[in-house]
Amino acid sequence: MATAATGPVAHVANASDATMPSGTELIARARAMVPVLRDRESAAIAARQVPAQTIRDFIDAGFFKVLQPKRYGGYEMSPAVYCEIARTLAEGCMSSAWVYGVVAVHNWQLALFDPQAAEDVWRDDGEVLISSSYMPMGKVTKAEGGYRISGRWAFSSGSEHCDWVLLGANMVAEEGGAPEPFNFLIPRSDYQIIDTWHTMGLCATGSNDIVVEDAFVPAHRVMREKDMFNIDVPGKHANPGALYRIPFAQIFNRTVSTTSLGSLRRALETFVQATREKRATYTGARLAADTTIQEAVAEVKVILNDMELRLKSDLAELDARAEANDWPIERRAELGHHTTSMVNNCVKAIDLLMLFSGGKAIYLGNQIQRAFLDIHCARAHVANNPYPYARNVGAMAFGYENDCMDL
Repeated sequence: MATAATGPVAHVANASDATMPSGTELIARARAMVPVLRDRESAAIAARQVPAQTIRDFIDAGFFKVLQPKRYGGYEMSPAVYCEIARTLAEGCMSSAWVYGVVAVHNWQLALFDPQAAEDVWRDDGEVLISSSYMPMGKVTKAEGGYRISGRWAFSSGSEHCDWVLLGANMVAEEGGAPEPFNFLIPRSDYQIIDTWHTMGLCATGSNDIVVEDAFVPAHRVMREKDMFNIDVPGKHANPGALYRIPFAQIFNRTVSTTSLGSLRRALETFVQATREKRATYTGARLAADTTIQEAVAEVKVILNDMELRLKSDLAELDARAEANDWPIERRAELGHHTTSMVNNCVKAIDLLMLFSGGKAIYLGNQIQRAFLDIHCARAHVANNPYPYARNVGAMAFGYENDCMDL
Protein backbone atom coordinates (compact mmCIF):
# COMPACT_ATOMS: atom_id res chain seq x y z
CA MET A 1 0.00 0.00 0.00
CA ALA A 2 1.31 3.44 -0.93
CA THR A 3 1.94 5.99 1.81
CA ALA A 4 2.10 9.74 1.66
CA ALA A 5 5.48 11.31 1.06
CA THR A 6 6.76 13.91 3.48
CA GLY A 7 8.77 15.93 1.02
CA PRO A 8 10.24 16.02 -2.50
CA VAL A 9 11.47 12.64 -3.65
CA ALA A 10 12.81 11.13 -6.84
CA HIS A 11 9.98 10.02 -9.09
CA VAL A 12 9.66 6.72 -10.91
CA ALA A 13 11.93 6.51 -13.96
CA ASN A 14 10.57 7.89 -17.23
CA ALA A 15 9.00 5.46 -19.66
CA SER A 16 11.36 4.69 -22.52
CA ASP A 17 9.98 5.35 -25.98
CA ALA A 18 12.05 2.42 -27.23
CA THR A 19 10.33 -0.06 -24.92
CA MET A 20 6.87 1.51 -24.93
CA PRO A 21 4.20 -0.48 -26.76
CA SER A 22 2.34 1.25 -29.57
CA GLY A 23 -1.31 2.13 -29.29
CA THR A 24 -2.06 -0.52 -31.91
CA GLU A 25 -0.29 -3.15 -29.81
CA LEU A 26 -2.18 -2.17 -26.67
CA ILE A 27 -5.51 -2.39 -28.48
CA ALA A 28 -4.50 -5.81 -29.82
CA ARG A 29 -3.78 -6.91 -26.24
CA ALA A 30 -7.26 -5.78 -25.25
CA ARG A 31 -8.76 -7.74 -28.15
CA ALA A 32 -6.85 -10.86 -27.08
CA MET A 33 -8.24 -10.48 -23.56
CA VAL A 34 -11.92 -10.49 -24.65
CA PRO A 35 -12.41 -14.29 -24.47
CA VAL A 36 -10.67 -14.38 -21.07
CA LEU A 37 -13.02 -11.74 -19.71
CA ARG A 38 -16.02 -13.64 -21.03
CA ASP A 39 -14.84 -16.76 -19.24
CA ARG A 40 -14.50 -14.82 -15.98
CA GLU A 41 -17.66 -12.74 -16.29
CA SER A 42 -20.13 -14.98 -14.42
CA ALA A 43 -17.77 -15.47 -11.47
CA ALA A 44 -17.10 -11.73 -11.37
CA ILE A 45 -20.82 -10.98 -11.25
CA ALA A 46 -21.33 -13.52 -8.47
CA ALA A 47 -18.46 -11.99 -6.48
CA ARG A 48 -19.65 -8.42 -7.25
CA GLN A 49 -16.01 -7.59 -7.97
CA VAL A 50 -13.67 -7.72 -10.94
CA PRO A 51 -11.19 -10.51 -10.09
CA ALA A 52 -7.80 -9.42 -8.78
CA GLN A 53 -6.25 -11.48 -11.61
CA THR A 54 -8.06 -9.36 -14.19
CA ILE A 55 -6.69 -6.16 -12.65
CA ARG A 56 -3.24 -7.77 -12.63
CA ASP A 57 -3.67 -8.65 -16.30
CA PHE A 58 -4.64 -5.05 -17.09
CA ILE A 59 -1.56 -3.80 -15.23
CA ASP A 60 0.75 -6.27 -16.97
CA ALA A 61 -0.72 -5.32 -20.36
CA GLY A 62 0.11 -1.66 -19.68
CA PHE A 63 -3.49 -0.46 -19.93
CA PHE A 64 -3.37 1.77 -16.85
CA LYS A 65 -0.28 3.55 -18.20
CA VAL A 66 -1.98 4.87 -21.33
CA LEU A 67 -2.88 8.28 -19.83
CA GLN A 68 -0.24 8.29 -17.08
CA PRO A 69 2.62 10.81 -17.32
CA LYS A 70 5.86 9.47 -18.79
CA ARG A 71 7.78 10.86 -15.83
CA TYR A 72 6.01 8.22 -13.73
CA GLY A 73 6.45 5.34 -16.15
CA GLY A 74 3.34 6.10 -18.20
CA TYR A 75 2.83 6.35 -21.94
CA GLU A 76 1.02 9.73 -22.33
CA MET A 77 -0.97 8.42 -25.28
CA SER A 78 -4.00 9.83 -27.00
CA PRO A 79 -7.36 9.38 -25.27
CA ALA A 80 -8.33 7.54 -28.46
CA VAL A 81 -6.13 4.60 -27.39
CA TYR A 82 -7.61 4.63 -23.90
CA CYS A 83 -11.20 4.71 -25.17
CA GLU A 84 -10.60 1.96 -27.71
CA ILE A 85 -9.12 -0.28 -25.02
CA ALA A 86 -12.18 0.32 -22.83
CA ARG A 87 -14.61 -0.22 -25.71
CA THR A 88 -12.86 -3.44 -26.72
CA LEU A 89 -12.67 -4.85 -23.19
CA ALA A 90 -16.43 -4.25 -22.85
CA GLU A 91 -17.00 -6.80 -25.60
CA GLY A 92 -15.69 -9.29 -23.04
CA CYS A 93 -17.17 -7.95 -19.79
CA MET A 94 -18.67 -4.50 -19.41
CA SER A 95 -18.08 -4.41 -15.63
CA SER A 96 -14.36 -5.15 -16.10
CA ALA A 97 -14.11 -2.52 -18.83
CA TRP A 98 -15.97 0.00 -16.67
CA VAL A 99 -13.51 -0.51 -13.81
CA TYR A 100 -10.59 -0.18 -16.20
CA GLY A 101 -11.92 3.05 -17.67
CA VAL A 102 -12.81 4.71 -14.38
CA VAL A 103 -9.60 3.75 -12.58
CA ALA A 104 -7.28 4.52 -15.51
CA VAL A 105 -8.62 8.05 -15.95
CA HIS A 106 -7.34 8.93 -12.46
CA ASN A 107 -3.78 8.36 -13.67
CA TRP A 108 -4.49 11.22 -16.06
CA GLN A 109 -6.17 13.42 -13.47
CA LEU A 110 -3.33 13.01 -10.99
CA ALA A 111 -1.08 14.83 -13.46
CA LEU A 112 -3.30 17.90 -13.02
CA PHE A 113 -2.63 18.10 -9.26
CA ASP A 114 0.33 19.74 -7.57
CA PRO A 115 3.30 17.50 -8.54
CA GLN A 116 3.83 16.54 -4.92
CA ALA A 117 0.53 14.62 -5.07
CA ALA A 118 1.90 12.34 -7.76
CA GLU A 119 5.05 11.86 -5.69
CA ASP A 120 2.87 10.82 -2.77
CA VAL A 121 1.14 8.15 -4.85
CA TRP A 122 3.83 6.91 -7.23
CA ARG A 123 7.16 7.66 -5.54
CA ASP A 124 7.86 3.96 -4.91
CA ASP A 125 5.50 2.21 -7.30
CA GLY A 126 4.18 3.59 -10.58
CA GLU A 127 1.50 0.88 -10.68
CA VAL A 128 -0.49 2.16 -7.67
CA LEU A 129 -4.15 2.69 -8.62
CA ILE A 130 -6.75 5.29 -7.58
CA SER A 131 -10.54 5.07 -7.33
CA SER A 132 -13.00 7.94 -6.92
CA SER A 133 -16.39 9.28 -5.96
CA TYR A 134 -16.77 12.87 -7.06
CA MET A 135 -20.16 13.49 -5.46
CA PRO A 136 -19.62 16.52 -3.17
CA MET A 137 -20.64 14.65 -0.02
CA GLY A 138 -17.75 15.54 2.30
CA LYS A 139 -17.66 17.98 5.20
CA VAL A 140 -14.48 20.01 5.19
CA THR A 141 -12.75 22.27 7.71
CA LYS A 142 -9.52 24.17 7.29
CA ALA A 143 -6.45 23.01 9.19
CA GLU A 144 -2.82 24.06 9.27
CA GLY A 145 -1.24 23.03 5.99
CA GLY A 146 -4.45 21.64 4.54
CA TYR A 147 -7.91 20.44 5.44
CA ARG A 148 -9.78 17.88 7.51
CA ILE A 149 -12.53 15.92 5.78
CA SER A 150 -15.25 13.50 6.83
CA GLY A 151 -18.14 11.88 5.01
CA ARG A 152 -19.58 8.95 3.13
CA TRP A 153 -19.49 8.56 -0.63
CA ALA A 154 -21.19 6.01 -2.89
CA PHE A 155 -20.27 4.52 -6.28
CA SER A 156 -16.49 4.13 -5.96
CA SER A 157 -15.92 1.66 -8.80
CA GLY A 158 -12.97 -0.71 -8.45
CA SER A 159 -12.13 0.67 -5.03
CA GLU A 160 -11.10 -2.73 -3.64
CA HIS A 161 -8.18 -2.77 -6.09
CA CYS A 162 -6.95 0.75 -5.31
CA ASP A 163 -4.70 2.28 -2.65
CA TRP A 164 -5.93 5.87 -2.99
CA VAL A 165 -9.24 7.57 -3.64
CA LEU A 166 -10.36 10.92 -5.08
CA LEU A 167 -13.38 12.30 -3.20
CA GLY A 168 -15.57 15.33 -3.76
CA ALA A 169 -16.62 18.01 -1.30
CA ASN A 170 -17.94 21.56 -1.51
CA MET A 171 -16.12 24.35 0.25
CA VAL A 172 -15.59 28.09 -0.08
CA ALA A 173 -12.54 28.86 -2.21
CA GLU A 174 -12.35 32.54 -1.39
CA GLU A 175 -13.66 34.65 1.47
CA GLY A 176 -17.19 35.73 0.72
CA GLY A 177 -17.58 33.27 -2.13
CA ALA A 178 -20.16 30.53 -2.53
CA PRO A 179 -19.26 26.88 -1.83
CA GLU A 180 -17.95 25.06 -4.89
CA PRO A 181 -16.69 21.51 -5.58
CA PHE A 182 -13.13 20.38 -4.84
CA ASN A 183 -11.40 16.99 -5.19
CA PHE A 184 -9.47 15.50 -2.27
CA LEU A 185 -6.84 12.77 -2.73
CA ILE A 186 -6.76 10.38 0.23
CA PRO A 187 -4.67 7.22 0.98
CA ARG A 188 -6.22 3.85 1.83
CA SER A 189 -5.08 4.14 5.46
CA ASP A 190 -7.52 7.06 5.91
CA TYR A 191 -10.73 5.51 4.61
CA GLN A 192 -12.91 2.41 4.83
CA ILE A 193 -14.69 0.59 2.02
CA ILE A 194 -18.25 -0.41 2.95
CA ASP A 195 -19.76 -3.29 0.96
CA THR A 196 -23.03 -1.95 -0.44
CA TRP A 197 -22.90 -3.00 -4.10
CA HIS A 198 -26.01 -5.11 -4.76
CA THR A 199 -27.33 -3.95 -8.12
CA MET A 200 -29.22 -5.16 -11.19
CA GLY A 201 -26.40 -4.33 -13.61
CA LEU A 202 -22.69 -3.50 -13.75
CA CYS A 203 -22.70 -6.02 -10.91
CA ALA A 204 -18.98 -6.77 -10.93
CA THR A 205 -17.75 -3.18 -10.67
CA GLY A 206 -17.60 -3.31 -6.87
CA SER A 207 -18.71 0.30 -6.74
CA ASN A 208 -18.93 0.35 -2.96
CA ASP A 209 -19.17 3.19 -0.46
CA ILE A 210 -16.18 5.06 0.97
CA VAL A 211 -16.21 6.35 4.56
CA VAL A 212 -13.74 8.91 5.90
CA GLU A 213 -13.64 10.07 9.50
CA ASP A 214 -11.75 13.30 10.14
CA ALA A 215 -8.80 12.65 7.81
CA PHE A 216 -6.15 15.30 7.23
CA VAL A 217 -5.50 16.15 3.57
CA PRO A 218 -2.49 18.38 2.82
CA ALA A 219 -3.16 21.32 0.51
CA HIS A 220 -1.15 19.83 -2.36
CA ARG A 221 -3.63 16.93 -2.53
CA VAL A 222 -6.64 19.21 -3.01
CA MET A 223 -7.79 20.65 -6.34
CA ARG A 224 -10.64 22.91 -7.33
CA GLU A 225 -12.88 21.52 -10.08
CA LYS A 226 -13.20 24.99 -11.59
CA ASP A 227 -9.45 24.94 -12.28
CA MET A 228 -9.90 21.76 -14.33
CA PHE A 229 -12.74 23.43 -16.25
CA ASN A 230 -10.49 26.44 -16.93
CA ILE A 231 -7.52 24.18 -17.81
CA ASP A 232 -5.44 26.13 -15.33
CA VAL A 233 -4.27 23.43 -12.96
CA PRO A 234 -1.40 23.14 -10.44
CA GLY A 235 0.34 20.41 -12.45
CA LYS A 236 0.50 22.26 -15.77
CA HIS A 237 4.21 23.07 -15.53
CA ALA A 238 5.29 19.60 -14.40
CA ASN A 239 3.15 17.97 -17.08
CA PRO A 240 3.05 20.38 -20.04
CA GLY A 241 2.07 17.79 -22.67
CA ALA A 242 -1.02 18.38 -24.80
CA LEU A 243 -2.74 15.41 -23.15
CA TYR A 244 -3.02 17.41 -19.93
CA ARG A 245 -4.53 20.43 -21.69
CA ILE A 246 -7.87 18.71 -22.21
CA PRO A 247 -10.81 19.78 -20.00
CA PHE A 248 -11.52 17.18 -17.33
CA ALA A 249 -15.07 16.30 -18.35
CA GLN A 250 -14.12 15.86 -22.01
CA ILE A 251 -12.15 12.79 -20.94
CA PHE A 252 -13.96 11.63 -17.82
CA ASN A 253 -17.46 11.62 -19.34
CA ARG A 254 -16.20 9.33 -22.11
CA THR A 255 -14.93 7.03 -19.37
CA VAL A 256 -18.51 6.17 -18.39
CA SER A 257 -20.04 6.16 -21.89
CA THR A 258 -17.58 4.31 -24.13
CA THR A 259 -18.01 0.88 -22.55
CA SER A 260 -21.69 0.80 -23.54
CA LEU A 261 -20.59 0.69 -27.17
CA GLY A 262 -18.57 -2.47 -26.61
CA SER A 263 -21.37 -4.13 -24.68
CA LEU A 264 -23.89 -3.23 -27.38
CA ARG A 265 -21.67 -4.63 -30.15
CA ARG A 266 -21.35 -7.92 -28.28
CA ALA A 267 -25.11 -8.01 -27.73
CA LEU A 268 -25.78 -7.40 -31.42
CA GLU A 269 -23.44 -10.20 -32.47
CA THR A 270 -25.02 -12.52 -29.88
CA PHE A 271 -28.54 -11.65 -31.04
CA VAL A 272 -27.78 -12.25 -34.72
CA GLN A 273 -26.09 -15.57 -33.98
CA ALA A 274 -28.90 -16.75 -31.68
CA THR A 275 -31.65 -15.68 -34.08
CA ARG A 276 -30.07 -17.01 -37.29
CA GLU A 277 -31.60 -20.52 -37.00
CA LYS A 278 -34.21 -19.81 -34.33
CA ARG A 279 -37.80 -20.67 -35.19
CA ALA A 280 -41.15 -19.40 -33.96
CA THR A 281 -42.68 -21.69 -31.33
CA TYR A 282 -46.07 -22.22 -33.01
CA THR A 283 -45.47 -21.73 -36.73
CA GLY A 284 -41.91 -23.02 -37.02
CA ALA A 285 -41.03 -20.09 -39.27
CA ARG A 286 -37.48 -18.77 -39.16
CA LEU A 287 -37.37 -15.62 -37.05
CA ALA A 288 -34.50 -14.36 -39.20
CA ALA A 289 -37.04 -14.03 -42.04
CA ASP A 290 -39.23 -11.68 -39.98
CA THR A 291 -38.85 -8.26 -41.60
CA THR A 292 -39.57 -6.48 -38.31
CA ILE A 293 -36.60 -8.24 -36.71
CA GLN A 294 -34.48 -7.51 -39.78
CA GLU A 295 -35.34 -3.82 -39.47
CA ALA A 296 -34.49 -3.88 -35.76
CA VAL A 297 -31.05 -5.31 -36.50
CA ALA A 298 -30.50 -2.66 -39.16
CA GLU A 299 -31.52 0.07 -36.72
CA VAL A 300 -29.13 -1.19 -34.05
CA LYS A 301 -26.33 -1.40 -36.61
CA VAL A 302 -26.78 2.21 -37.71
CA ILE A 303 -26.94 3.46 -34.10
CA LEU A 304 -23.79 1.54 -33.22
CA ASN A 305 -21.88 2.58 -36.32
CA ASP A 306 -22.88 6.23 -35.92
CA MET A 307 -21.79 6.26 -32.28
CA GLU A 308 -18.45 4.61 -33.02
CA LEU A 309 -17.71 7.03 -35.87
CA ARG A 310 -18.70 10.01 -33.74
CA LEU A 311 -16.47 8.85 -30.88
CA LYS A 312 -13.52 8.44 -33.24
CA SER A 313 -14.08 11.87 -34.75
CA ASP A 314 -14.52 13.58 -31.38
CA LEU A 315 -11.38 12.01 -29.93
CA ALA A 316 -9.35 13.16 -32.93
CA GLU A 317 -10.74 16.65 -32.35
CA LEU A 318 -9.74 16.52 -28.66
CA ASP A 319 -6.16 15.74 -29.70
CA ALA A 320 -6.10 18.59 -32.21
CA ARG A 321 -7.63 21.13 -29.83
CA ALA A 322 -5.26 20.10 -27.05
CA GLU A 323 -2.26 20.67 -29.34
CA ALA A 324 -3.57 24.09 -30.36
CA ASN A 325 -4.95 24.84 -26.87
CA ASP A 326 -8.13 25.99 -28.60
CA TRP A 327 -11.32 25.34 -26.63
CA PRO A 328 -14.25 27.59 -27.65
CA ILE A 329 -17.00 27.08 -25.12
CA GLU A 330 -19.71 26.48 -27.72
CA ARG A 331 -17.78 23.58 -29.20
CA ARG A 332 -16.98 22.18 -25.76
CA ALA A 333 -20.70 22.14 -25.06
CA GLU A 334 -21.40 20.28 -28.31
CA LEU A 335 -18.65 17.73 -27.65
CA GLY A 336 -19.96 17.28 -24.13
CA HIS A 337 -23.44 16.60 -25.44
CA HIS A 338 -22.07 14.05 -27.91
CA THR A 339 -20.67 11.87 -25.18
CA THR A 340 -23.51 12.29 -22.69
CA SER A 341 -26.07 11.30 -25.34
CA MET A 342 -24.13 8.20 -26.35
CA VAL A 343 -25.47 5.85 -23.69
CA ASN A 344 -29.01 7.10 -24.28
CA ASN A 345 -28.68 5.93 -27.86
CA CYS A 346 -27.25 2.62 -26.71
CA VAL A 347 -30.30 2.20 -24.44
CA LYS A 348 -32.61 2.61 -27.45
CA ALA A 349 -30.62 0.00 -29.36
CA ILE A 350 -30.37 -2.60 -26.60
CA ASP A 351 -34.09 -2.16 -25.87
CA LEU A 352 -34.79 -3.25 -29.46
CA LEU A 353 -32.64 -6.36 -29.09
CA MET A 354 -34.24 -7.22 -25.76
CA LEU A 355 -37.72 -6.72 -27.25
CA PHE A 356 -37.12 -9.38 -29.91
CA SER A 357 -35.09 -11.81 -27.78
CA GLY A 358 -38.09 -13.77 -26.59
CA GLY A 359 -38.79 -15.61 -23.36
CA LYS A 360 -35.29 -17.04 -23.01
CA ALA A 361 -33.99 -13.53 -22.37
CA ILE A 362 -35.66 -13.34 -18.97
CA TYR A 363 -33.40 -16.06 -17.55
CA LEU A 364 -30.40 -14.94 -15.52
CA GLY A 365 -27.18 -15.29 -17.45
CA ASN A 366 -28.71 -14.45 -20.82
CA GLN A 367 -26.21 -12.23 -22.61
CA ILE A 368 -28.77 -9.87 -24.16
CA GLN A 369 -30.35 -9.36 -20.76
CA ARG A 370 -26.95 -8.76 -19.19
CA ALA A 371 -26.12 -6.06 -21.74
CA PHE A 372 -29.62 -4.59 -21.29
CA LEU A 373 -29.11 -4.26 -17.53
CA ASP A 374 -25.50 -3.04 -17.76
CA ILE A 375 -26.29 -0.35 -20.33
CA HIS A 376 -29.35 0.84 -18.42
CA CYS A 377 -27.21 1.09 -15.26
CA ALA A 378 -24.61 3.09 -17.18
CA ARG A 379 -27.38 5.45 -18.27
CA ALA A 380 -28.13 6.10 -14.58
CA HIS A 381 -24.73 7.78 -14.15
CA VAL A 382 -25.16 11.53 -13.87
CA ALA A 383 -22.61 12.11 -16.65
CA ASN A 384 -24.76 10.03 -19.01
CA ASN A 385 -27.89 12.16 -18.58
CA PRO A 386 -28.03 13.98 -21.93
CA TYR A 387 -30.85 16.39 -21.18
CA PRO A 388 -29.01 19.15 -19.25
CA TYR A 389 -26.25 19.09 -21.87
CA ALA A 390 -28.74 19.22 -24.73
CA ARG A 391 -30.57 22.17 -23.17
CA ASN A 392 -27.26 23.95 -22.72
CA VAL A 393 -26.26 23.45 -26.37
CA GLY A 394 -29.65 24.62 -27.57
CA ALA A 395 -29.70 27.65 -25.26
CA MET A 396 -26.23 28.72 -26.35
CA ALA A 397 -27.36 28.57 -29.98
CA PHE A 398 -29.91 31.25 -29.03
CA GLY A 399 -27.30 33.43 -27.34
CA TYR A 400 -27.62 32.33 -23.73
CA GLU A 401 -24.52 31.88 -21.57
CA ASN A 402 -23.08 28.45 -20.86
CA ASP A 403 -24.57 27.12 -17.60
CA CYS A 404 -22.60 23.87 -17.34
CA MET A 405 -19.20 23.55 -15.64
CA ASP A 406 -18.99 19.89 -16.60
CA LEU A 407 -17.64 20.35 -20.15
